Amino acid sequence: MKTCISNLRLAVLPLALTLAFPAFAQTQPASQLRETVVTATRTVQPLNDVVADVTIIDRQKIERSGAAGLADVLKRVPGIEMSRNGGPGATTSVFLRGAESRFTAVYIDGVRVDSQATGGAAWESIPLALIDRIEVLRGPAAAVYGSDALGGVIQIFTKRGEDGFSPFVGVGVGTYNTRKLDAGFSGASGGFDYALGLAHEQSDGFNARNVPTQNPDLDDYRSLSANLRLGFQVNKAHRLEATYLTSDMDSGYDNGLGKDDRNLHELHALGLNWQAQWTDAWLTRLSVADSSDRYETRPSPYLTVTRLRGYTLQNELRLGAQLFTAALERKEDHLENAPIDQGRSQNALALGYGFTDKKHTVQLNLRHDKDSEFGGKTTGSAAYAYAFTPEWRASASAGTAFRAPTLYQRFSQYGVATLVPESSRNLELGLRWSKGASSVGLVGYRNKVDNLITFASAGTCASAFGCYANTARAEYSGATLTATHAVGGVNLAGSLDMQNPRDLNTGKLLARRAKQHGTLSADTRLGSWLLGAEAQFSGKRFDDAANTRELSGYTLLGLSASTPLVKDWTLLARVDNLADKQYELARTYATAGRSFYVGVKWAPL
Repeated sequence: MKTCISNLRLAVLPLALTLAFPAFAQTQPASQLRETVVTATRTVQPLNDVVADVTIIDRQKIERSGAAGLADVLKRVPGIEMSRNGGPGATTSVFLRGAESRFTAVYIDGVRVDSQATGGAAWESIPLALIDRIEVLRGPAAAVYGSDALGGVIQIFTKRGEDGFSPFVGVGVGTYNTRKLDAGFSGASGGFDYALGLAHEQSDGFNARNVPTQNPDLDDYRSLSANLRLGFQVNKAHRLEATYLTSDMDSGYDNGLGKDDRNLHELHALGLNWQAQWTDAWLTRLSVADSSDRYETRPSPYLTVTRLRGYTLQNELRLGAQLFTAALERKEDHLENAPIDQGRSQNALALGYGFTDKKHTVQLNLRHDKDSEFGGKTTGSAAYAYAFTPEWRASASAGTAFRAPTLYQRFSQYGVATLVPESSRNLELGLRWSKGASSVGLVGYRNKVDNLITFASAGTCASAFGCYANTARAEYSGATLTATHAVGGVNLAGSLDMQNPRDLNTGKLLARRAKQHGTLSADTRLGSWLLGAEAQFSGKRFDDAANTRELSGYTLLGLSASTPLVKDWTLLARVDNLADKQYELARTYATAGRSFYVGVKWAPL
């Protein structure tokens, strides 16, 4: 325990020194303020005009991270923690501002992905190598997205083709006999644009459960994935686009009985889009989305398949500094998990209003969802930001959100027909300062959840072991501090999350979430080399709701270096967990020790 506290203090100290510079900041460096985002309101907005708490991760950051999986990149983002049962191919949870993994709505090129068995996206099956950009929205957004966005939204984008022809090939090797290969091309000609990517990764892994009752073998994984994105600009006003991503993950795990099993996970996401710019002020988008999540274990027999379909018609009207939006959306969910073969649908109307000038920003959203099982649910949000100087900006927002029970929670042997949606009320305050390369941001929030679904004692369901029930209440409260600063050719960045995610009925901390966690990074150029260092730290957590099984805090150190080799070739080298720290993200499950990775990429300019 004393060691944990010491490590935490050592990690916080450099961050405090960073903040000591005359730089108060927001999540994004000043150089990125001209970027645009779509996740906050489902409309294209300059990042500087967004009231919501948003982080952007571009392809350069992803490549430099050398991360093993998507969740490994996300856990370096302010407000995000990760839990995983072993290596990159194992079951993974992502906690956004302490909220349950199922409370984060996840989209791939606008296509919703989710599991109606476990609830939430299968993070381990989303291929990192094919991702071009990630937008993370912290805070409830049900007034824009409907069910699921109770804690936030994470939207993933694949590459879009640009003028010319751009091929690429990347190969890499690392610890645990890890091998990576990705290749593809993108481009545009005439009215067409295109992008194709292929990725293969495999690793011998490590023994994920180093306990006497489990098989002491290596738990390996291998994945194969591909994406395709095609666009056609019919004329000045009309554009058609199709996106497709597929991923096949095969990983080993110990099934708890001392035997080996395989996780077989397939993910598909297909999107078709039409956009019409009728006038300079009026735009229409029509989207059809289809995704599937298939999870199977062998030789232990288990199979679950989730199929999602969505239809969205959105209109945008811009009148000077004002933006009006109106959207009709239909969602269809279906679950096969023998003997379950059930579906449901939600129809929604969403309205939005935005206003931006030099000092004031207003965002209002209202949405009504009608669920085929639960009836109507109305959610709303209101946000306001005021720039009282060119550098300083304050913001405030409030909103409501909900998550409908999964089909498994309703129709399995543990299911209960009387379950109602989980609902939340969120309040948020923010203060930001930025000037040049220096910035600081502080966001405080409180998100209260009622009718939280937990696994309770036996009741009206078919199982005598226990039933799902709306028995709990939770509060996710805390503050996120972020900072960037450049000094002497060194770019510094850091974040510190101080949170208190609790079960209000028991007063206990929610499982696998720390009260403090954060990151600190620095990078600089030395000749042709780009050198980087980072620290990730987390306080103690508990593995169970009763707070009896403690997971110790930890600090992880990493180093990276990249340089051009010869024309069109780039070298990347990384070492993670430099101090070979032994720690757990889930009790009795091991994590990777000191790990090395070296890769080269060919990408002609």
